[in-house]
Amino acid sequence: MAKTRLFFATDIHGSETCFLKFLNTPKFYKADVLILGGDLTGKMVIPIVERGDGTYEAEFLGRRYVLREGEVEDLERRIRRVGFYPYRTDSEGVRRLRRDDHELEEVSSRLIEERLKRWIGIAEERLRGLEVEVYISGGNDDPPFIDELLRGSDVIMDPEGEVVKVHGRYEMITCAWTNPTPWRTARECSEEELHERLEEMISKVEDMRTCIFNTHAPPIDSGLDLCQRLDEDLRPVFSGGQPVMFAAGSRAVREAVEEHQPLLGLHGHIHESRGAAKIGRTLCLNPGSEYSEGILRGVIVDLTDGHVRSHLFTAG
Repeated sequence: MAKTRLFFATDIHGSETCFLKFLNTPKFYKADVLILGGDLTGKMVIPIVERGDGTYEAEFLGRRYVLREGEVEDLERRIRRVGFYPYRTDSEGVRRLRRDDHELEEVSSRLIEERLKRWIGIAEERLRGLEVEVYISGGNDDPPFIDELLRGSDVIMDPEGEVVKVHGRYEMITCAWTNPTPWRTARECSEEELHERLEEMISKVEDMRTCIFNTHAPPIDSGLDLCQRLDEDLRPVFSGGQPVMFAAGSRAVREAVEEHQPLLGLHGHIHESRGAAKIGRTLCLNPGSEYSEGILRGVIVDLTDGHVRSHLFTAG
């Protein structure tokens, strides 16, 4: 029997702890294939401000810090651990960040690029020579320039927008784009455009019976897409003291799964909707995310002779 073990995780949002754990999964889970879904990059820059007297000031997770030179590196490690970007600057630099969106975007992009290049280097060092395939792609929150960085690696494969052959047997399509969100992120589009993006790849698939749909957006109304509704000011909505939940997944993804019935769907995007769902013959999985706690949530999928033999959710 031909066996393939996949490990899939997603939505680490810049967490260095989660990324390093991901690189260790071949050792712990004996995976043949590693797949890291979208939203690789972090959400926030944390200024660490030099005060001119040999000390530094920062605000992080609701707490104000005044640090000596020797204490700054420890705070920077803690900031990286939860996925944010530490940024040493002075008071004038902070003022520029606050008043100039272009300056903030430039600094954010530079920090994203620096971290991702370092991650790629670590991955190449640890995984080169191992008998493991590594697929890493972006998500709706990730700036498009990360694709070029990923594709510059000789160990990592970025499958975005392509049909790739996984472990010599299973075709996989990958789509970072999602249906619209309240945040107007870098890679979101209308359901109609998302449908076109999916169908362009699907048209190149030779055997749908063994195909994997690696789409960042989960299918709508699948149970893998439930999150709290927000109002126009992006504040959580409650009713009777309870959060109001709704299905935030993609209609285009659901229709593609229903029509084409691939073997497996790997999804993310909605961190709190960890779970499994069957849509016809297709097993759809969302491992969820707790990146801010440094917990890598994932799922092991064992494939045998073109069938899903088992799946197991993991956390560590």
